[in-house]
Amino acid sequence: MPTSASVDLYLLRHGIAAERVQGADDPERALTRVGQQRALAVMRRLRSLGFQADRLLTSPYRRALQTAELAVQADMAPQLELEPRLQPGGDHRALVTELGGRCLLVGHEPDLSDLAAALVGAPAGSLRMRKAGLCHLHWSRPGVHSFGTARLEALLRPRFLLPGPV
Repeated sequence: MPTSASVDLYLLRHGIAAERVQGADDPERALTRVGQQRALAVMRRLRSLGFQADRLLTSPYRRALQTAELAVQADMAPQLELEPRLQPGGDHRALVTELGGRCLLVGHEPDLSDLAAALVGAPAGSLRMRKAGLCHLHWSRPGVHSFGTARLEALLRPRFLLPGPV
């Protein structure tokens, strides 16, 4: 049940993960050392800009869970909640209808970008999130009719948040 009269939804793609083995996805693929460092640097920068969520929901896949743990470490949210609907191919739409307030969702591509596109009323594939990238959406009336009514506030690549090459 929505807990606020509006929603600020932050979508965070997991950081750089180990390569797929023979093209197969593996829920246990972990972040690389560089992926951990870059994701933490992005989150610390976001936090220094005043970003903080009331809730953090994450895919149970290892790389997303590690990214969410880094977000908690950077004080972007008080704790994390595992949300199976955020795993690849999950029911992201149903999840969004339950949100209110400031929520951070940590997940995967192309699901996060397609969710953002649906919320702003754009075609699937029209947005693209980079690894450790953030998308901020806002709408004033939580619930099932949020799709097509959200306002895109920001779509940030890590290179815009970090100094030097990334």
